[in-house]
Amino acid sequence: MDLKSGYPYWAVKNGLMHLFPRLDQDLACDVVVVGGGITGALVADELHRHGHDVAVLEQRDVGWGSTSASTALLQYEIDTHLVDLAKQYGQDQALLAYRGCAGAIDDLAALAKPFRDVEFARQDSLYYASGRWQARSVRREFELRDASGFDVEWLDAAGLDARYGIDAPGAILTRPAARVDPYRLAYRLLMRVEAGGGRIFDRTRVADLQTAPRGVRVVTEDGCTVKARHVVMAAGYASQQWLPRRVARNRSSYAFITDPMSPEALGFLAGTMVWESSRPYLYLRSTADGRLLVGGDDDAIDIPARRDARVGKKQARLQQKIGKLFPRLDYVPAFAWAGTFAETADGLPFFGADPGRGPRVLFAMAYGGNGITYSMMGAGLLRATIERRRHPLAALFSFQRLD
Repeated sequence: MDLKSGYPYWAVKNGLMHLFPRLDQDLACDVVVVGGGITGALVADELHRHGHDVAVLEQRDVGWGSTSASTALLQYEIDTHLVDLAKQYGQDQALLAYRGCAGAIDDLAALAKPFRDVEFARQDSLYYASGRWQARSVRREFELRDASGFDVEWLDAAGLDARYGIDAPGAILTRPAARVDPYRLAYRLLMRVEAGGGRIFDRTRVADLQTAPRGVRVVTEDGCTVKARHVVMAAGYASQQWLPRRVARNRSSYAFITDPMSPEALGFLAGTMVWESSRPYLYLRSTADGRLLVGGDDDAIDIPARRDARVGKKQARLQQKIGKLFPRLDYVPAFAWAGTFAETADGLPFFGADPGRGPRVLFAMAYGGNGITYSMMGAGLLRATIERRRHPLAALFSFQRLD
């Protein structure tokens, strides 16, 4: 299935950064990772750095799936409010998830540090109430986060207007948050794995997956076999085909990016990402070269032709929303695109084994708006699973919560 349409900025900007081979012979390894996007790259890098012999199989060119369409807002805030997550799973579990996401941003900072060209930068995050009817719930969210020790500040309508020029009843200003070029980071990580002896293959499609008590056999469409102790399915919502039940719904998100803007034109947006409480939500963040990346207006369309036909209209709607939020903002749109993603009912990911597939087949399903931070956490969780160690988020992020 085509995962994106239009002109995803990361692929246009970076091109094919490195040529990985197609798998043309049988091989054996400790862990085979299916998926060469940012999730698969984070998982493969985590395992490889800790002594596991890893092979990665990607059906397209590396990074050319959902990663190239990602807008890469790195936040600890989950699409489901902490207040609501606490009602579902208890406050202790909800705080584990939120604090885990916050820690993942610090982990991503450390991971990105050797790669000076992946555009990682710290940001503030401004989450505003879209209307008066939502101000109360955003305020309750602030109070719980504040009481739980998160670095948050409440801005009332007057403070929000004075500091940011936004006409809204209130907002949460929070840290940590960050931005990154996800396509470039995926390449850099996989190139590092390859340089260290790991094996990366693109244009290699998995046709069959066979499990046994002591391992797995992955068979490609070209008839090659990879034998491993574990397989990690990290192919986004395409991993759903290997599950006996549907665990998420597909949605499409739309985005555009501007030509570079001056620091004066960007103003506070150079260091602060902005998003709103309405669902689907509008969001904005800057890039290292002074562009403004705008996204949102999600819908339930996952048929590529229908999604593709909407890109122009969706861009126009996003521009209308930006015009209302920042009526004096001067910019020139450069590229627009759409990507199809999956999301769960509770906003949480799935990492680990599904009972229907057995303990050797692990899934990395980093769904929702926190895909990259989830993947950072999930990489450590999956390594702990493979090494038979406990992980504090294993139960909450498991398929067991569906039972």
